[in-house]
Amino acid sequence: MVKFNDAGLIPAIVQDADTGDVLTLAYMNQEALEKTLEGPDVWFFSRSRNELWHKGETSGNYLKVVSVVEDCDADAMLVKVKPTGPACHTGEQSCFLDDAAPDVSKSESALGPGVLAELGAVIADRKRNPAEGSYTTSLFTDGRERIAQKVIEEAGESAIAALGTNPQRAAEELGDLLYHCLVLMEDAEINPDLVWAELRARRK
Repeated sequence: MVKFNDAGLIPAIVQDADTGDVLTLAYMNQEALEKTLEGPDVWFFSRSRNELWHKGETSGNYLKVVSVVEDCDADAMLVKVKPTGPACHTGEQSCFLDDAAPDVSKSESALGPGVLAELGAVIADRKRNPAEGSYTTSLFTDGRERIAQKVIEEAGESAIAALGTNPQRAAEELGDLLYHCLVLMEDAEINPDLVWAELRARRK
């Protein structure tokens, strides 16, 4: 029996069925796992957006399911796939680069601005193309005051979590805060580049 963690999630390692390359690591909840088992594509659960994530829906780079197996402890999944394009949002075939000396600029993009840009693009798409059952869509429907309220709530939860002793929990709360900030910027038509430019100016 599959063992989900306290948040109802299980890590899923995605591997190219033909080459054996590890492509990415993401998380699934019960529904995402069931949809993946049904095929033909892999589904994840986005912790930052708090919603189901059909991998490839935005980029067109789908992961076609070949097999799904659990590990010996039943607390992790191995998903073998046939990718229709790059698995990583950076455009790389894999999220795991095996260069002995990785490109620093590429690493920084993947860890910081790159993932924020990807998330911002998904949020913008949800505003233009509302999707039934999407948490992001529901925020836009509820209006800017509700979005602003969520930013305040997440800021408080982030501060409390950071005062605790669980770095992972703090990271999750901070991820929620950044996500809701991006939603607020999109709804208020504030170009995120203005924020990044302000931060760069402060460094000077």
